[in-house]
Amino acid sequence: MQRRSFPSSPPLPAEEELQRYRELQRTLLARWQSIHRIDEAPKDIVIIPSLSLEGLPMADIPGVTHYEERMLFTLSLLRHPRAHLVYVTSQPLHPATVDYMLSLLQGIPMAHARQRLTLLATYDASPRTLTEKILERPRLIERIRRAIDPDNAHMTCFTVSPLERRLAVRLGVPLYGPDPAHLEIGTKSGSRRTFRRAGISLPAGVEGVRDERDVARAIADLWEADPTLRRVVVKHDQGFSGEGNAVMSLDPLAHVAPGRGDRSAREAAVRAHLQHMRFGASFPTWERFGAELERQGGVVEAFVEGATKRAPSGQIRIDPKGRLRCLSTHDQILGGPDNQSYEGCRFPADEAYRMEVQRDTLAVGEVLRDEGVIGRAAVDFVTVERPDEPGTWDRFAIEINLRMSGTTHPLMILKMLNSGSYDEGTGLYFTRRGEARFYVATDSLKSPSYRGLLVDDVLDIAAIHRLHYTPWTDTGVIFHLTGALSQFGKVGITAVGQTQREAQEFFDATRQALDDETR
Repeated sequence: MQRRSFPSSPPLPAEEELQRYRELQRTLLARWQSIHRIDEAPKDIVIIPSLSLEGLPMADIPGVTHYEERMLFTLSLLRHPRAHLVYVTSQPLHPATVDYMLSLLQGIPMAHARQRLTLLATYDASPRTLTEKILERPRLIERIRRAIDPDNAHMTCFTVSPLERRLAVRLGVPLYGPDPAHLEIGTKSGSRRTFRRAGISLPAGVEGVRDERDVARAIADLWEADPTLRRVVVKHDQGFSGEGNAVMSLDPLAHVAPGRGDRSAREAAVRAHLQHMRFGASFPTWERFGAELERQGGVVEAFVEGATKRAPSGQIRIDPKGRLRCLSTHDQILGGPDNQSYEGCRFPADEAYRMEVQRDTLAVGEVLRDEGVIGRAAVDFVTVERPDEPGTWDRFAIEINLRMSGTTHPLMILKMLNSGSYDEGTGLYFTRRGEARFYVATDSLKSPSYRGLLVDDVLDIAAIHRLHYTPWTDTGVIFHLTGALSQFGKVGITAVGQTQREAQEFFDATRQALDDETR
């Protein structure tokens, strides 16, 4: 089929852009449904794996542009013999990375799938969002438009922002994902309001804080409501992966604790102590943290204490027909100061609270659906084991991620490999043979000694050590983020096992093999 050519056009005025976007979105349902039908009609999907997150310190994330590889699970759409994907990245993908991902497809010849995959790049490695780079390149936009049939295409993204909305309008295709008008729901303040509407538990806290006076008042309010409070956390509304969080210990302020000092002295002492909070790497001082807080807004929350504490999450999808489904639950692996940073995940979440996390996540999903949200979302929790009732856990909802997240691609890669599905009745994933599978995943298996490894090297090491995923057992290791290896010594893996223990053994064996081969 001959693709149509379109002349480039300047950006539309804001009101006209919104009107055109709404018109395009009315066509989404039919186009989205067509990808699930095996028929003669071509189906074009534009993949934009951009990290368009306000507040994301991109320059501080090693190899940040390589995170665009995480959406390569969308190559599973090439199983549909008339599907055509246009995948855009900041830098060209290594051919070995593409071949590796295509080799994981089952039921379709690699050559057939490769012919229906168009790879484009901006050739811009700067730490800015991919969508920004595309919008700066009208000739690249024209190449994307020539590669698709805009009457039979849609766009899907890792995150959605006004930038992706603008790009969808420029391309003339609808966007599968949350409307940017809904993004406030996914802020820290918006999340807390949504949790209350959903009727689920959340930590004591105050939304809408913007300056040190707001923060001091909020901390004083929380402390007076709970005199046993030991720590509080201040969060930017649009912080990401723990960056934008700062933790304050109240122990040094015992002399103004409730019952010992008056309110004005308490607030003054808190304001003076803001400089001594524990900050993340991106905002290392109160001056920088406070300036960003004033710009974004944020929340103050009671820090959830506990001797045994976990960080589960639930993932949902609301499709264009308004159907809500739970896709998975995970226990997140956290690190950094006060365990505020995401480092990986285990699937599924612990059976002690797995179904409760799923239920609360679906309750949030119902609120989102009522607001008209479509696409993927995740809800993060903190669970604490009761010391007087071992095996019983309290849980608190922490935030909503109105986008794909770090837990999205491991499950989608597993589905790509074995066409299995998540069972909401048990919270387990079952292969097409009806066998349960478990995994441990990370985006940041890293070591200085891994620098200099090429994609071919890590695949060779995995083959020698018999680590690669095998379809006859539906176990083994899948690699991603391989583009970050040579320069940054960093790679992502998903280790799949018949049990959680076997998954962890594959994970540990992969790290050991890489360490041994590069020592």
